[in-house]
Amino acid sequence: MSRPQRACRQVVLSISVVLLLAAGAAAQEDKKTDDDKPADPDTGESTVEEKTLGLLPNPLQKYGVKFAATYIGEAFGNASGGLKQGAIYEGRLNLAVDVDLQRLVGVDKLTFHANMFQIHGDGLSRSNLQNLFVVSGIEALPSTRLYEAYFEKQWGAKKVSLKVGQLAADSEFFNTKYTDVFTNASMGWPAITSLDLPSGGPSPPLAAMGARLLVNVTDQLSLLGGIFDGDQAGPGSGDPQERNRYGVNFRVNDPPLVLGQIQYAWNNNKGDPNLTGQIKFGGWRHFGSFADQQLGSNGVSLAAPGSSGEPLLLAGDIGGWAVFEQQIYRVPHSDDRGIGVFARVAGAPADRNLIDLYADAGVEFIGLRDDRPDDKFGIAAGYAHVSKGAQALDKDYRTLVNPNWPVRSFEGLLTAVYQYKIKDGWTVQPNFQYIVHPGGGATLPSGPLAGKSLKNASVFGLRTTLKF
Repeated sequence: MSRPQRACRQVVLSISVVLLLAAGAAAQEDKKTDDDKPADPDTGESTVEEKTLGLLPNPLQKYGVKFAATYIGEAFGNASGGLKQGAIYEGRLNLAVDVDLQRLVGVDKLTFHANMFQIHGDGLSRSNLQNLFVVSGIEALPSTRLYEAYFEKQWGAKKVSLKVGQLAADSEFFNTKYTDVFTNASMGWPAITSLDLPSGGPSPPLAAMGARLLVNVTDQLSLLGGIFDGDQAGPGSGDPQERNRYGVNFRVNDPPLVLGQIQYAWNNNKGDPNLTGQIKFGGWRHFGSFADQQLGSNGVSLAAPGSSGEPLLLAGDIGGWAVFEQQIYRVPHSDDRGIGVFARVAGAPADRNLIDLYADAGVEFIGLRDDRPDDKFGIAAGYAHVSKGAQALDKDYRTLVNPNWPVRSFEGLLTAVYQYKIKDGWTVQPNFQYIVHPGGGATLPSGPLAGKSLKNASVFGLRTTLKF
């Protein structure tokens, strides 16, 4: 093992030891909204969520130090379709620490947050499906990895907030609260950003060095902007998770990724009798180089014998999105219980991106029964269009290599999930996903499985989440 590898492992192991020894308990929070607390990478809820199993009393809370530990374990299997049939188990332990530096050392309105993953098991999308809508938000290569580590400073009555450090973007940009019940990864950080941006963009399991500024212009109108290192794993071939195995590359010298979002909410004050909703418009600009989806560096199709074999590099990339969410029914005398709907749409240039159009929509039912106020049920659909540039390459392969070569078109997703609360801190989620045209209908044109046709897949899963 090289010296950098040993150093990375020592850093991650040291963090693991500190968190495990210090985590005497998951934090007990005041009964208030979680909007200003660090978000869980899967649910969007606070990492110091008050509803826990209560197994880890936290003696340091009076000093402003809070700990959280969450374990997600799940089994998935595809009964039909994809690359092959089979089943897997995967799990992830998420350890988080939050420090209120005002209470600890007297620094006004400054906090620190860090969390790390211990990831184990296989992934169904990676091993069996080769699809674009990754079936689980925790699917990743096995590793012990630092995820986020940042400082946050606030000014005024939470009017301005600045985060600096290793950050994720998915919990604040391009998101909606009505996807928290779903297990499919694209219901969090959509497939268009995870596939088009280098190393998947700043989202699980790889956060990126950067800064995020939030300005609450009014109670309803907010402006959000962020600048991130544009490739948190660094350039190279193979899986980005292998190039940043422990999450401690801390890269700052790659072409930057800039994200911006404007959001307007209505009826969003606690106790407002009207139905709440929100709309968001945003986009990204990446300043790096992107591979043309069809042409080689010599201007010839990558499928042609005379191709250079290296893609033509294009300068920069852009994309835009819109998000709409609306509560359409509220259980009397409650705030969040009821029915909410959401819709998201995004687009990007077709010549340098695998996905040029993305859309999803769904409905979430939250605590409709008085005797089951924390149960949730959701139904959603998603659509990812394979870009015209990628389709043109497939057509070139069909003309020049094999007349039976499949032409990718789109991938679709239909999913239904029920979240059943066994007790505070423990839920189970049976879920079903039907994937139309996995991989757009075929595997990627390169590699040992190049151009293999893929059939629609039926996926059954069961997730359990434990908040200690």
